[in-house]
Amino acid sequence: MSRFDEFVADRIGPWQVGDDNPLVYGICWTITQIGGQRALILIVMAVLVGYLCWTRRTLQPLARTLVALLLLTITVYAFKYGLGRTAPEFPGGSFLHRDGQSYPSGHTANAVLMWGIATWLAVYYGLPVRVQRLFATLFVVSPIASGVTMLLLNFHWVTDLLTGAAVGLILLWVIHVVFDGPLGRWTGIPEARADRIPTSSVSA
Repeated sequence: MSRFDEFVADRIGPWQVGDDNPLVYGICWTITQIGGQRALILIVMAVLVGYLCWTRRTLQPLARTLVALLLLTITVYAFKYGLGRTAPEFPGGSFLHRDGQSYPSGHTANAVLMWGIATWLAVYYGLPVRVQRLFATLFVVSPIASGVTMLLLNFHWVTDLLTGAAVGLILLWVIHVVFDGPLGRWTGIPEARADRIPTSSVSA
């Protein structure tokens, strides 16, 4: 894994952005934050979830989002602190160290999982098509944009990003499985299904 990461890092080295170019560095850094920073995504999620809970009279969107955040936090930080992999900027390259928290990328995992849930909620509850398409676009574009810019800024190894995306996808699947069972019934999802006619242009 380290050899592959170093191979990729060598290939993208000429395009990496340093703080000697503050304008480009600032643009790239902003993209990483917009694409995968949890606080910014949660602001959007709070508006979406609050609207759905209020208008649909169900706790299901809130429960789904909170469980997703809990699983994401436990999983990502268990890997980060358990493995202790160092970031590319750490002296000596890639190795395990008590100060390492590079693997996997929390930004990428967060973008995949949270925008995936936002897309599902928009589709399931029949929000306007333009809203569904917006969240579906964010689900695809945000992890890619955030991942590419973090590579250019030398914040992460490529396998950190790929694993982060995989973690996000796996947790997204787990959330769907969990809420198709008893937890979904407890939060009112079967009743919602019985009364709802799908109005989606995006695959859930």
